[in-house]
Amino acid sequence: MKKALIKTIFFLSLTFMMSLSLNVQSQDPGPPPPPGGSSGSTNNDGNRNGGGAPIGGGLLILLGMGGAYGGYKHYRNKKKSLLD
Repeated sequence: MKKALIKTIFFLSLTFMMSLSLNVQSQDPGPPPPPGGSSGSTNNDGNRNGGGAPIGGGLLILLGMGGAYGGYKHYRNKKKSLLD
């Protein structure tokens, strides 16, 4: 029981420290591009195409699925060790 408590505390503290380091690394995006610049592609009408693929929703789904899979594996291993 004591080992499980120590492992849980270690995992939670590691996760907390990693989340802090990710927040520190985020940077200001910088100034916006000048209007009418030559960056980006244009279609026949002269309008600019989209800026890229949206990754917000997909990233959250992948992180959620990875967390669920990791939690399942942890539960399965914990259950297996209790039966042994």
